[in-house]
Amino acid sequence: MAADEPPVGRQLRVLTWNVAAVNNNPFEYFITHVDPAYNDLMADVEAFIDSPGERDIAVGEIITDTMFDELCALMETHGFQGVEQTREYWFGHVKDRKIVSQFLKDKDIGAKRLCSMPDRVTNTLRSGDDTLYRPTIINCYETEMPSTQSWWEQWKQYMFSTSATVATKSGDAESKTICELLDPIKKSKYPAITSEEELISIPLQLACMAVFDGILVHVVNLLAPGKWHDVKSEMVQSLNKNKTKRTLEILASPVYASCDCLLIQEAAAAFVGDLTKHDILSSKYHILVPEKLDGKRDQNSLVLASKERFLIDDEGWSGEVTDFITNLIAKDAPAGVAPGDLFAVKCVDKQHVDSADSGRCVLASFHGDTNGLATVPVMDAVDKFVKLLDVNQPTPSDDNGLPRVPPTLVFGLDANTHVEHSAGKKQGVEDFCTHLEGISLVSCWGPQPDPNCHTTYNARTYLQPQLNKAVKMCEMQTCALTDKHPKDHIVFGGDKFSRVQIVMRDNTGDGTFVEDAPFPTLSFPSDHALVCATLCE
Repeated sequence: MAADEPPVGRQLRVLTWNVAAVNNNPFEYFITHVDPAYNDLMADVEAFIDSPGERDIAVGEIITDTMFDELCALMETHGFQGVEQTREYWFGHVKDRKIVSQFLKDKDIGAKRLCSMPDRVTNTLRSGDDTLYRPTIINCYETEMPSTQSWWEQWKQYMFSTSATVATKSGDAESKTICELLDPIKKSKYPAITSEEELISIPLQLACMAVFDGILVHVVNLLAPGKWHDVKSEMVQSLNKNKTKRTLEILASPVYASCDCLLIQEAAAAFVGDLTKHDILSSKYHILVPEKLDGKRDQNSLVLASKERFLIDDEGWSGEVTDFITNLIAKDAPAGVAPGDLFAVKCVDKQHVDSADSGRCVLASFHGDTNGLATVPVMDAVDKFVKLLDVNQPTPSDDNGLPRVPPTLVFGLDANTHVEHSAGKKQGVEDFCTHLEGISLVSCWGPQPDPNCHTTYNARTYLQPQLNKAVKMCEMQTCALTDKHPKDHIVFGGDKFSRVQIVMRDNTGDGTFVEDAPFPTLSFPSDHALVCATLCE
């Protein structure tokens, strides 16, 4: 759909970008890093986990008897039941296990959630204005941990002496010590856990979490003493602390300053405040936000519409229409839409109020489920809504005697479309674009997209809890576990825009795309490429 001739008639420059929620583990995915120390560390950890050899020592050599006794005493002080049984379980089932082959790679520990459950609860906590991080490799904790013993002192302090203010079910706030946030693991929900383990599941979670964190500290200090912490600190600074700042810099940069609308996905609620305080973006754009802004999942779709181009307070034709669309989604859709994932508004294109559609527009943004199964049902609901507006909404066109036409739809999606289609399992990109053609809509990638034109490229490392999903560095390009897919689209009505003059991907922040580079990078803060297109009549 590309064209070299100069555009005529209406044209619209549109950007869509899943800015992505903050990933609290800077090591979770491979990134493009200029420091060879990063690649060396990732390669060495991979080699260690794959073939530890004699380095596959016993758990008891990392969590010593003295440390375990201290742990038991702290658990008893906090009133946990089953500490003595946990002690027996430790000596009978845990202490003599090998740290890699019999602990990190043990599928039963994963199925019982003995590490993943306490990690989820204690890894990163918001307490008032503070963010609390458990002393571990797999989050943004910044204090140095040059030895297992130094880590242990910090870990004990966090788990048993640090309090967090948390919301109760009644909506009130209360202060709890971190260890008190753990819940029992129920056999009814996780059948892999035994009845014996269920009874002592809280002290057992604390013991297994200590083992997991201790092993990782041991591994990185063995492989890269004095180096790994510097690598991590730089990544935390770029990927976490400066993520919002860099995201705003890219959106407001001269490369994208001419965009008429910015369609954003997976924005945290706090990001809205950052947008409204940003001099360039707040002065140039109407910052349109869901009425039901979701601050719990903290993944929201937003629309930024040019103040020069769009009118958002036109009487009779403005406002959010998300709920109307949601109500049109097929009841038997294979996947639901989570709060904040879909956002749609009506507005008027001031440059085209004399056109057949009176400048009426629907701007929408959507973040699909992991497998893309909700994308087609949502697309159908949006299309149905726009066509219902054509039938039911009186417009100025009626008074002018012009034929009534549907409003202009511009829709930015992280559609989570994949290279290959699997009915009922994964939404393929070619199948998606064929479906669009059937309802007179078009993706910026055209009716016959290149399935290898990827907008994501990331793979899990060996420094994260789900080792079954880890990818070897040498296999990133070809491994089925690598997320390298054409997921992001700008969809529009083919009756309004006949062609795309320019369509581009950006995984650098400066308007260029590096094909063989995994992202995010230290300068590009998202795991989704930015997509920008100029739509022309």
